[in-house]
Amino acid sequence: MTTSTPEQMVLTQISARGIDDTRVLAAMRSVPRHLFVDEALADRAYNDAPLPIGEGQTISQPYIVARMTAMLQLTGGESVLEIGTGSGYQTAVLAQLCHKVFTIERLPNLADMARKRLLQLGIYNVVYRTGDGSLGWPDQRLFDRILVTAGAPAVPERLTDQLTVGGMMVLPEGDRQQQRLVRVVRYVAGIRRELFDSCRFVPLVGDQAWSLSE
Repeated sequence: MTTSTPEQMVLTQISARGIDDTRVLAAMRSVPRHLFVDEALADRAYNDAPLPIGEGQTISQPYIVARMTAMLQLTGGESVLEIGTGSGYQTAVLAQLCHKVFTIERLPNLADMARKRLLQLGIYNVVYRTGDGSLGWPDQRLFDRILVTAGAPAVPERLTDQLTVGGMMVLPEGDRQQQRLVRVVRYVAGIRRELFDSCRFVPLVGDQAWSLSE
């Protein structure tokens, strides 16, 4: 079944599955997902499925985007680090819900296209980098939230080190074929891990993750 509008997508795929964060639902309604995929795939943009965006990467299905975003428990004032800009769709959703997004993409072509899309949409509270996201942000600043949009074999320690006390990170963790969504909360005494849904993402490639040859 083809879902043709953001409203239908939210009603049938997201709120119907129990996501009730009104700010997340509003962001999912407002970001034009069809502009973040190839024009030939625009009529499938709101379907309940991931789609290819080139270079072996994908845009996650709408439910997963909403689910991971809701797990971050954003209130509006946070500084968020996103690992894996991809098409920029998840970035755009985050930008509606926090103070500033810092996003890293290892593939220059995808990073450039995402930046252009977001600027065309008037989304200006995003800072962009191209590089190894598994190593975190280059100047080692701290973030209130971190979202990883690719599957990691384990929680990268460099990313945990960049969380503020009380901060949260959400990521898919597992092998290259299957992962679980994990939420990591940092405390003064250490971290707490919470396990959530099974999922499947493209691998996180980098020094603190998978290598290209694996």
